[in-house]
Amino acid sequence: MQNQRGFSLLELLVVVVIIGLIAAIAVPNMLAARRAANEGSSVSALRTLYSANVSFAATVGNGNYAGTAGVVGISALSDLASARLIDKVLETGEKSGYLYVGNRIEETATTSETFYFASNPSTPSGLVMTGTKRYGVATDGVIRFDASSPLLAVPLDEVTIPAATAVEN
Repeated sequence: MQNQRGFSLLELLVVVVIIGLIAAIAVPNMLAARRAANEGSSVSALRTLYSANVSFAATVGNGNYAGTAGVVGISALSDLASARLIDKVLETGEKSGYLYVGNRIEETATTSETFYFASNPSTPSGLVMTGTKRYGVATDGVIRFDASSPLLAVPLDEVTIPAATAVEN
């Protein structure tokens, strides 16, 4: 008969505690990295939407930006997707943990036609929050962010461009 030795209960408990400590350190860092990636994706998507809308006005829009003036929502996204200027995922208004809306504001006697796109985190709080900032881009092409609590964000049907800090390129 061979002498078989296994691990003692104490040795197994030490290994489990070490793995638990490593997980306690790694999981928050992984979630923070995912939020940062979502925020980077949101900025990239807004750059895409800006370029697509300028291209839309210059080509199929006959000088008008995408969307239906006075109607907040994804109509501008649908127009850009119909013109094949953005992908089908972005057309849905949700990508990488952010919700997107856009609108155009028609020309008046004193102002030119303008447009904007805004993005808000789809899950703004909790352990699995998808982002900590709201982003927006308008006709000037400057992407701005607002780091105030996304929970305080206005409803998507009343969204405006955050009047805050510009994102550095």
